[in-house]
This record gives sequence, C-alpha cells and structure tokens, in this order.
Amino acid sequence: MKQPFLPADILLPKNGFEKWAVIACDQYTSEPQYWKSVADYAGDAPSALNLIFPEVYLSGDNSKKISEINENMKKYIEDGVFNEFKNTFIYIKRTVTGGKTRRGVMGLIDLCDYSYEKGSKTLIRATEETVPERIPPRVEIRKDAPLELPHIMLLIDDPDMTVITPLDKKTEGKKPLYDFDLMLNGGHITGTALSEKTAAELQKALGALVENSDDKLLFAVGDGNHSLAAAKECYRINKSEKSRYALVEIVNIHDESLEFEPIYRVIFGADPEKVIHDFTEFSGGDYNGADAQEFTCIYGGCERKISVKPSSKLCVGTLQRFIDRYIKDNPSLKVDYIHGENSLRLLAEKPDTVGFIFDGMKKSELFDAVKQDGSLPRKTFSMGHANDKRFYLEARLL
Repeated sequence: MKQPFLPADILLPKNGFEKWAVIACDQYTSEPQYWKSVADYAGDAPSALNLIFPEVYLSGDNSKKISEINENMKKYIEDGVFNEFKNTFIYIKRTVTGGKTRRGVMGLIDLCDYSYEKGSKTLIRATEETVPERIPPRVEIRKDAPLELPHIMLLIDDPDMTVITPLDKKTEGKKPLYDFDLMLNGGHITGTALSEKTAAELQKALGALVENSDDKLLFAVGDGNHSLAAAKECYRINKSEKSRYALVEIVNIHDESLEFEPIYRVIFGADPEKVIHDFTEFSGGDYNGADAQEFTCIYGGCERKISVKPSSKLCVGTLQRFIDRYIKDNPSLKVDYIHGENSLRLLAEKPDTVGFIFDGMKKSELFDAVKQDGSLPRKTFSMGHANDKRFYLEARLL
C-alpha cells in the first residue's frame, strides 16, 4: 500500500502567533460579536483572519470578499510573513476544555484516496452526509487561492495508541516550532517537527492499522467535511500536483480529550401525538426485540417512551430517515438540531412541538457505523465545544 499520509512543506508565521491563529470559519455562525472580538484582538497584525471567510458573513454575492482574501494571501507571501518548513510533519498538542490535551499530527493526504460519496470504500471517507449545495461556496473560496489554511481534522481508529501517543516520548526535549496561548480562551497549543526517523515510524504504524483489514477505512473525517469535499472538487477542476493534496490534522478517536455528544431533533408546527404515531408506524410498529431502539418523546410537559425496530445501526439514523420523509411529505413543518437535553426540553414546551431524545453514538462505534451505513446522517454527533475546534495556524502554498 502506498503511503496514505505524507509530510508537507508547511508555512508558519515568523512571529506573532497569538494574533495569527484564528478559529475555524464555521464556528460562532450566529455570533458576530465573537468575530468582532477576533478582529479587535488581531488589530493590524498579520492574522489568518484576513485569509479566511467566517461563515457568519456569507451572503448572496461573496466575490468581493473572496478577491480581498486572495490579495491578502499574495501580500503576505510577498512581504515574507512566513517561514517554510520543508517535508515536515508537525506533532500538535492542544489543551482543550477541562484541561485535557488533544494530540494530533499535521501532514498531507492524497485526495485520490478520499471520497464523500455514500458507500465508498476509499481510505478516507466522510462521516457525515455531504450536502451538495454547501460545496460550491467553498470551491469559490479555494479555487484561486494561493494558500491553503486547513481546519480539517481526520480521525484514526487506534485503540492500542500505537500511532500518535508514542510521539510524546519521541519529541521530548525538542524545541517546538510554536508554543503559545490561543486567543479568546482557545487553550494552549504547541507544535514540534518530527525527525525523519520518527516520521517513517509514524507512517509504518498508520499502515499497520488497516494492513489486515478487508475494509481499509483508515481516516474518517471528524471536522471540515465540506471543506475537504471542496478541496476534492477543486482538484477535479484543476488536476495539478499541488491541488491533489490537502493539509490536515490526524487525531486518534480514542484520545481521551475527544468527547462525542448526541445532537437531538425537534419538530415544530406538528401535532406531537401524530408525529409519534407516524414515526412508530413508519418503523413497523411497536417493537420490543433485543435490538430495539428507544426514544424519549418530549412535548407540552409530557414525556413518552417508544421502542422501534432499527432501520440503521444508530438511533439517530433510524429517526433521521423518518424525519427526512416526513418533512418532504409535510413541507410546512420545521426540524431543528439541538445540542443538550436541557435546551431540547425547553423548546419542547412550545405548542405543536415535539422533541426526541435518544442514546448517542459512542465514539468507539464510529468506524463500524461508517463501514456499515456509509456516511452517517447529518448532525449525528458533536465533537467537543466550539472553542476546542481547530484554529487556522499552519498554511501551504497552492
């Protein structure tokens, strides 16, 4: 098998990391005040903020902003803002909410090894259903950009901790490339270049994860699914050697810092009793077999438990199949995706509203679920708090 993860020519700012690094553009999409705080903090200093398009500002015509971003990228390159580290893997340690440390490695993947199509058998696969209409705006941002700044995180299934965990000892005493506090309570981050010997050991350990597997799913997309899909589309449009690859961070799904939380569903504008009845009937009626999936239905101060026959490995998949069909047949209804049981219960107090609570997916189930069901329903799980998401820090010439 060819090497699935490669060292990259990585650009880092020469100084001013604190004002340079900025959180992923798809965070705080309803909180423009957060992004104003980022702008205030960065001021006139070189910052990744000037090279990205926070989704909170997306509009019908984004061409002017995209042009400004590309010009800023060219200016930063011409002004010598970056140092380049050739043929490098960076070992990243990030302190997240609760004080735990997330460990990962920054490097390149080959987009020929990736597909977001449901049911694909590629080395790299989407974990979440890709929404086609979300790809073109990201393609517009990337296709003429001279720089790539990634917030993509790929997960590996390494319960024995053979790939990333040993890097603690192997980089001990080595001077990091960066070591600083991320802005606005983003935690602390360090990045250390791997030696050539350690890099080879990393690649060997990665290959061993799927060496004896019939279904060689090596990387599952944890964050940045639509951004990676956009990178793939850009490669299809312009098949250059640079565009064939994407800069990503890989993280072990068994890292203790990674916590999966379910994302619940609420349906508005419907008779709750009818929705519950229709869901039960859609699923084949009441079912109490050993493999039954249970749902707690919340509405108008009431709470009702139902059990149905699975149509998906995950509770969320069984429910989402019903919701997709139900909303299509009843277009006046609205569905929302809710983080946290307390928030759902508050919403479900409204008239003509019903919420569904169910067991979330254990992170240890992710790889088997993707192998069995293909990409999972959208909004299956949340991986950590917003301020724990990847920050734009490393870059690469395109």
